[in-house]
Amino acid sequence: MSPKLVMSKLGLVVFAAAATSCAAPPPDEVQVEEGHAALSAVSLGGSLPGISATTFAAAKANFQQVEGITDGLGPIFNERACGNCHANGTTGGAGQNVERRYGTFDNVFAPGGFDPLGQFGGSLRQLFSLGNFNNPVFHGGPPSNPTLCSVPVEVTPAAATIRNVGRMTTPLFGLGLIDAMPDTFFDALAAAEPAATRGVVNRSQIALPNVHDASQFVGQTRVNRFGWKAAVPSLAQFAADAYVNEMGITTQHCSQGINVTAFATESAPNGVSMPLGCDDLAPPQSVANLTAGVPAGTDDAVGSCAGGRNELQGDVDNFTLFMTFLAPPGPDAQDHADPISIDAGRPLFAAMGCANCHVDSSVSSGALATAAAYQTPNAPPNGVPGNFAFHPYSDFLAHDMGNLGDNIGLNAGDSPAEARRMRTAPLWGIKVKNLLLHDGRTTDIPTAIRAHDGQAATARNAFNALSPADQHDVVQFIRSL
Repeated sequence: MSPKLVMSKLGLVVFAAAATSCAAPPPDEVQVEEGHAALSAVSLGGSLPGISATTFAAAKANFQQVEGITDGLGPIFNERACGNCHANGTTGGAGQNVERRYGTFDNVFAPGGFDPLGQFGGSLRQLFSLGNFNNPVFHGGPPSNPTLCSVPVEVTPAAATIRNVGRMTTPLFGLGLIDAMPDTFFDALAAAEPAATRGVVNRSQIALPNVHDASQFVGQTRVNRFGWKAAVPSLAQFAADAYVNEMGITTQHCSQGINVTAFATESAPNGVSMPLGCDDLAPPQSVANLTAGVPAGTDDAVGSCAGGRNELQGDVDNFTLFMTFLAPPGPDAQDHADPISIDAGRPLFAAMGCANCHVDSSVSSGALATAAAYQTPNAPPNGVPGNFAFHPYSDFLAHDMGNLGDNIGLNAGDSPAEARRMRTAPLWGIKVKNLLLHDGRTTDIPTAIRAHDGQAATARNAFNALSPADQHDVVQFIRSL
């Protein structure tokens, strides 16, 4: 998910304690607010209540589907299926895939501002291309005279001074619950944090609303809560952005009659667009769709948006549905083998200052209004469940991480300090992550803690000052989340 392309609120009630709160439930229980029901234990990869097993399985199968050149894969891409990246522990988990980014601060923007080198396709460098292939029907040409297409592999441009920055695939657990939080929830977390470690609430305009959430609309300003840089404001946009940037599949959607084409432009290898017909072998759009405003070369489209049509392209709809109902990691994704150390590590985690950003506030999903429920075609209304507490251990805000920051700006012209900002990664399910930190540089929790810098330097230093026994307790507590 990346700012290379343009860049649901479901009307839920939120109850949040102070962001510095550190109390946690016993590791095998879900904390319950007064008057709220507990979420029953769900196995890793299972669904939240509110969706049938059949519907969830169908959405998951679409998420796992391997795409090919005739589906629109390419011309450049990082993987062939969502599930190929999101695979640690279960489908929807983190991944071991490390995508690459670049940029520079020696640029034409304001002095010292970040330049994604868009003229070279930046800042995301896709790792694979379609290479050489024949298109038997190129611009309506005869099958007897196929056109040879050749798609180059992207390279880091010489102008880049920031090179080969790694980005790991993020886990998707519980994102429907995070998507459902109103903007005021994130604002309150930021306001409650100590000034020295206070995060930044990023906002942007929604390019692709979740059509199943009547509160969202094109152009609406909303808190960004997804991606390593807190760059994306809604799950539907998160899905469409990944589809085009990670697999090269372009889509067109309708939102309350508005023709959404923000994700209909093919990626251009190092900034050089491929001719139509040499980007992939997806079937061409119909004359009716072209007349209705679907861009030529769009791989998958819903067509005319006349009459107030409100529809996500089918794959993106299923990806959004799967992520909406993918449950938070349950006890089977946590390490409870050392309960004494876990209990001892919990207060240390707070005292070190880790909980200033990896917040365990008392987060409740509140009560879901039926009118805002997620509705899938030919299925009963579905909505993320209300009235229970959950624990992502993140404020979902952007923090200056000093030397740990990746130096990739969220926006062209960002200052070095802004480019160092990273969204606080949720810690739930960390046991089933094979690689840690944004670039996957380590598999070791203590090493990951010691790499923290910037606004997290004080917590890092506090960890380093602990005795080996206390450090062990902190690590065991983190593994229990």
